[in-house]
Amino acid sequence: MKLLKSITLISVSTALLLGAPQENQDAKLQKTIELGNSSSALLLKTLGQNMKAHMEKGGVMDALNFCTAEAYTLTQKVNSELPQGLEVKRISLKYRNPANEPTEDEKKILESFDELSKKGVQLPQYVLKDIDKNTYKYYKPIIIDKEVCLACHGDISKNVELTKAINDKYPQDKALGYNMNDVRGAVLVTIKH
Repeated sequence: MKLLKSITLISVSTALLLGAPQENQDAKLQKTIELGNSSSALLLKTLGQNMKAHMEKGGVMDALNFCTAEAYTLTQKVNSELPQGLEVKRISLKYRNPANEPTEDEKKILESFDELSKKGVQLPQYVLKDIDKNTYKYYKPIIIDKEVCLACHGDISKNVELTKAINDKYPQDKALGYNMNDVRGAVLVTIKH
C-alpha cells in the first residue's frame, strides 16, 4: 500500500511539473495571438479610416496621394504606439511600395494564402509561425472585399490620369489586376517576448 501511495505521489508530482511548462507555453501562445490580433486590427483600422476619408474628400487621386505620402508614416506611428517587442507592417506578393516586399519565408506564407484562395478554401483568420524561442510572426490575410479597393488595385487602364500617377510614383508597381475576394497580401506582426 505504501508503494502504491508513493507511485501515485510521484506520478502526480511529475504531472504537475510537466504540466506547468505546458500551461506557461499555452498562456504565452494565447498572449502572442492576442497581440497579433490587436496590432493588426490597429493598423488596418488606422489605414482604413484615413483611406476612406481621402476617397470621400477627393476620390481616387486623393487616396493615391495619401498612400504615397502618408501610409508608411502612419504605419510607423502605429508601431510607436505598440508595446516594445512588436512591429507591424503590410506585405504582398504584388506590392506597390517596395517597403511592403516580403522576405523569402514571408513569401511562402503569402503563396499558401493564394493557393488556398484559388482552390476556394476559406482562409484562416491568421497564421502564427514561431521563428525562435521568443519570436513569432503573425500573418493576417488581407482580402479585397470592397469594390472601392479596385479603384486603385483592379483594372485601372481606362483611368489615364491614375495610371500615369501610379507609374510616376511607383515605376515598379505590381499591385494591379485584382478582383473581388483576391488575396491582397497580409498584415505581418513580428512579436518578440
